[in-house]
Amino acid sequence: MLRLTWVQPEDLLGHELRQAAQDGREPKAIAARWRAAGGPEAPVRSGASPQPASRYLRLLAKDLLDELAELPSALADAEPTDLDRIKALCPNWPATRPAAGTAAGPALGQDRLEAAWLGRAVGCLLGKPVEKLPLDGIRQLARATGNWPLTTWFTGRGVPEDLAAKYPWNRRSATTSLAENIDGMPEDDDLDYPLLNLLLLRRHGRHFTTDDVARLWLDELPAGRTFTAERVAYRNLLLGIDPPRTARHRNPFREWIGALIRADVHGWTNPGDPASAAEQAHRDAILTHTANGVHAAMFAAAVIAAAATGAHDVHSCLATGLTVVPPGSRLARAVRHAVRLAGAHEDFDTVVDELHAAHSATYHWVHAVPNTALIAAALTHADGDFTGSVCRAVSGGWDTDSNGATAGSVAALLAGSPAALPEGWTAPLKNRLATSIGDFNGIGFDALARLTHQEASRP
Repeated sequence: MLRLTWVQPEDLLGHELRQAAQDGREPKAIAARWRAAGGPEAPVRSGASPQPASRYLRLLAKDLLDELAELPSALADAEPTDLDRIKALCPNWPATRPAAGTAAGPALGQDRLEAAWLGRAVGCLLGKPVEKLPLDGIRQLARATGNWPLTTWFTGRGVPEDLAAKYPWNRRSATTSLAENIDGMPEDDDLDYPLLNLLLLRRHGRHFTTDDVARLWLDELPAGRTFTAERVAYRNLLLGIDPPRTARHRNPFREWIGALIRADVHGWTNPGDPASAAEQAHRDAILTHTANGVHAAMFAAAVIAAAATGAHDVHSCLATGLTVVPPGSRLARAVRHAVRLAGAHEDFDTVVDELHAAHSATYHWVHAVPNTALIAAALTHADGDFTGSVCRAVSGGWDTDSNGATAGSVAALLAGSPAALPEGWTAPLKNRLATSIGDFNGIGFDALARLTHQEASRP
């Protein structure tokens, strides 16, 4: 029996009830109706419950999803999705600067871009085998092989059988992402989306529209390579729903991390111009996300744009990222809290434990709020050092490969060149990336840097 993940109405309803409680709506009456009818809770870690619901429950779930969407939110004014309203709430919104392709714009070398692509790949690959594992499982597996605090790739060699059975490696990544079997960079959505956005800029330039993003996805992105909010939005496009309603219609994942992992290219191609990077990320993000899901993408794009010049330290870059996020939003508060924790504690495990105590009971492990906070904490605590940043981001749990990827992108930009990244991280990638996007399969990171540089240099 095929149980397609992330789209079954009976599974979406449980996630929407949780999302409603988080974003200031009052879902208790609807939740009571669902439970009285025998409706299940949302799957804890997977994308679909083991068994399909009855026809009655499925129809009820659809109706209740629509009712939940009509409930007013007490947080709507502090957490808007509309760009003009976001800007109105940001007192320190950065000034737009000349583009990199103009005489007045900042220079961005291909070496720095190659480092960024490599850094994103390394961080993603480090996190792949432990994605979906609980924090304690990640710690035990690493300690069992003498790799804690985390400093290098995970390995299955030396892990006791009972521990390996209790905390199995991610099924899709176990054969490609451990120290003993890495052979180039395997496909992952954390790299597929930057490739898609590179294609987007090559076809439509930096003034692309959200409709352009949607058309590109339908042309180039296999539906099976989408997850959570992206899969729901893709389905909505096929149902004839136009953007940006694609982000809102029966989409309980609209504040999760998916838009953030698409933000890198927007930052890479706007070096020194966090405002333009954030605006590009916004046009991309609203296809699939709202509120904090969009804010997280804008934050990441602005941080990366600041880091891309090599003129700022990581702390300044993170502060720049906050200038494009509504200061009263849950995301901004979580990032500020994470940065404070990272500055106050020498032991990063203590920082992580505090973050999990603050967020794990409230948010799903893929939600943008806790994951963005963890990325900020990792970069702060490592002072932007590459190995320290990716290892801390992955060791903190939650969405390990996505967090490692974004932290790796930022830290590698600050490092400045591939030669500045430790060979133990970059050599196993063999300058080769697997993907099902376009004709990029097997492409080298040096070639990607060259193509990205062309887009960064375009007015």
